[in-house]
Amino acid sequence: MPELPEVETVRRGLAPTMEGALVDAVELRRADLRFPFSEGFGSDLAGRKILSLGRRAKYLLIDLEEDRTVVAHLGMSGSFRIEAGGVSSGKGEPETPGEFHHPRSKDEKHDHVIFHLQTESGPQRVIYNDPRRFGFMHLINRRHIDRYPAFESLGPEPTGNSLSADYLASRFAGRKQPLKTVLLDQKIIAGLGNIYVCEALWRSGLSPERAAGTLVTKAGEASDRLVLLTQKIRDVIADAIAAGGSSLKDHIQTDGTLGYFQHSFSVYDREGHACRTPGCAGTVTRITQAGRSTFYCAVCQT
Repeated sequence: MPELPEVETVRRGLAPTMEGALVDAVELRRADLRFPFSEGFGSDLAGRKILSLGRRAKYLLIDLEEDRTVVAHLGMSGSFRIEAGGVSSGKGEPETPGEFHHPRSKDEKHDHVIFHLQTESGPQRVIYNDPRRFGFMHLINRRHIDRYPAFESLGPEPTGNSLSADYLASRFAGRKQPLKTVLLDQKIIAGLGNIYVCEALWRSGLSPERAAGTLVTKAGEASDRLVLLTQKIRDVIADAIAAGGSSLKDHIQTDGTLGYFQHSFSVYDREGHACRTPGCAGTVTRITQAGRSTFYCAVCQT
């Protein structure tokens, strides 16, 4: 499932086309994705101007006139692409240079939602394709966005100033659960997923099995190791966004290219490979925590 950097990559890719555009029509080629579309979903969007594109955790937010917002989730295999002129350009898929190129599957039978837009450069189509149909789109009133069920209890973003070592200390204090499990709790940090938790823990030299509360002093303050972890969480997310998001499985950027951060992974999906920590003789190990694979080095992560 795409994580925060992938969704941010999609947002940045769509924004130049969608922001300021007028929605001519929304074509729904089926009645549902993971959930049914609300009655009048397409007609409610038609004729409205798109004001901005935002993101909350792993959700894409399309803000329109009259306090309306489309909350979109990519699910397991959802992706957007942009076609000029209101029809397919016929030029095929943009190519991704380098040895890491993976062919992009674009089967039009999985084109489920098409936004027909009028932009300054002319008509454009923004197409949502989702073979597995685990994604969804909801139209909500923006004034009540904090009441949207998925947002009611979300923690701070890992990219925002509200994520601090002091904040994490307040949430970790007294907790005996494994550090990896606690970091995946969206009520603590919004949008932080399995891949980037593994990478941040490796960068911090912390074991995913360590009890979260051990990073808090007896006085309830953040230890030096928690301060380091907080910074490494910020760093790994920033690096992944800068690299265009990782391109695991079905994730693609809106221009058809793939993100490259996956080729910089230090531990994730590298079971049996040598640890990349300078001077470490360990190898990457995979364990299962809460039903998810965790990759780490048992030698240098303590």
